Amino acid sequence: QVQLVESGGGLVQAGGSLRLSCTASGRTFSFYAMGWFRQAPGKEREFVAASTWSGGNTYYADSVKGRFTISRDNAENTVYLQMNSLKPEDTAVYYCAAAQTTGWPRNSYEYNYWGQGTQVTVSS
Repeated sequence: QVQLVESGGGLVQAGGSLRLSCTASGRTFSFYAMGWFRQAPGKEREFVAASTWSGGNTYYADSVKGRFTISRDNAENTVYLQMNSLKPEDTAVYYCAAAQTTGWPRNSYEYNYWGQGTQVTVSS
């Protein structure tokens, strides 16, 4: 069992930056691929970014490529999402998730554990 807790959300102006953190507890964090998803009101949850267990490979949704960066510190059991050049359309609840796989999954059904989410609001 893995427990995930996100933090770092908030209100920011367009063009600003935020860094989300997701800290894991429970089973060995380093053996899991980690991902970030988001869900805006009235929309389905969508993939944002993923990292392999080592952090050596990452994958991004086209909508955030070049603006967001996923990274992880396995010693601290934490994965981060650095979000730069934020846009109003980035407004959503952001969730981190853990998957027992060696790849970097992009589908929500591939993930075994989820955090409770953290709200990100970007004002125009």
